[in-house]
Amino acid sequence: MSRILACTDGSVYAASIYDHAAWAAQRLGGATVQVLHVLDRAVSGPPADHSGAIGFDASEELLRELAEVDAARGRVALRRARALLDDAERRLRAAGVGQVTLTQRHGSVVETVTEFEAGADLVVIGKRGEAADFDKGHLGANLERVVRASALPVLVAARAFRPIARVLIAYDGGAAALKAIDYAVRQKLLKGLECHLVTVAPQAAAPKLDRPAELLRGGGLQVVTEVLHGEPEGAIAAYVGAAGIDLLAMGAYGHSRIRTLLVGSTTTALLRACRVPVLVFR
Repeated sequence: MSRILACTDGSVYAASIYDHAAWAAQRLGGATVQVLHVLDRAVSGPPADHSGAIGFDASEELLRELAEVDAARGRVALRRARALLDDAERRLRAAGVGQVTLTQRHGSVVETVTEFEAGADLVVIGKRGEAADFDKGHLGANLERVVRASALPVLVAARAFRPIARVLIAYDGGAAALKAIDYAVRQKLLKGLECHLVTVAPQAAAPKLDRPAELLRGGGLQVVTEVLHGEPEGAIAAYVGAAGIDLLAMGAYGHSRIRTLLVGSTTTALLRACRVPVLVFR
């Protein structure tokens, strides 16, 4: 049975993460959803030793009070984590997910995803985390780290879920784009959707779309091909809005970009600009 890893931190994206995970679970034929919540060790661990920070001559009473504050903060964090996981289970079951597992860990999101991704099919994560809700132009730090580390496709949830009928596959002829094509053909997630296969040619000739379009049609997708001009991020973002695209699928870095970073500038710009969920491959 397929399994989806849904990463949550209780941000305003949490409900959308669960909704996107439920959508993916249904598309994959009743997949299990494993909800992952990670507490930072500094919050959830043992009380800190404050003696060095405030001086060795600090009173034992003050040190004891500081330790009690740390312990109380840790207990509150654990209770909040339990409440978040319970809420995730309620929402997923209400959305029709039959099998839900809840996992709470101490450490980092990347370590947890790496630990549990063996045998899984998809990671779902919010575009921004709890600490970045205030900044609409800022991507969550965990998002980039997870995309860098995970071998799985990563579904980046938009702020709110809406029904998905049209998917745009951004194609540049590179390995990551070919991986997206192969995934669309072989997996159930995108089957039956109206597929827009789009490439952007800023200056040079565009990659040929005949072969990937043929593969997609052979996999049962309805395919519309389009060659755009200009800067990739601006052209694709505009097309997403004009064509009513519900999901963007793309590689984690472009074929023509410097590959020292997994998440390239085009990927980052599109994640920021597009208000639809993004399915990222690397």
